[in-house]
Amino acid sequence: MPGRGRSSFTKRQKEHTRQQKQRDKAERRIQRKDEPLGTTSDSNELDLDELQRHAAEQAALFQLGDDADISSIPREPSRGETES
Repeated sequence: MPGRGRSSFTKRQKEHTRQQKQRDKAERRIQRKDEPLGTTSDSNELDLDELQRHAAEQAALFQLGDDADISSIPREPSRGETES
């Protein structure tokens, strides 16, 4: 079709992109609904012990302090642990 100009092509391209974004958003919305509650935040959080271990490794690399400084930080009990 030689009668179509560049503007018609770009309009079709934009419309196609818009529809694809709509489909992607709908797919993500469905995935969020299917996920059980609380699994995303639990899986993304690092354990406090792991954070302290990483901090100790970094401190050792830069010779900023020893493990006593890091372990003196008060910790909250984990969800599964009970205080004894």
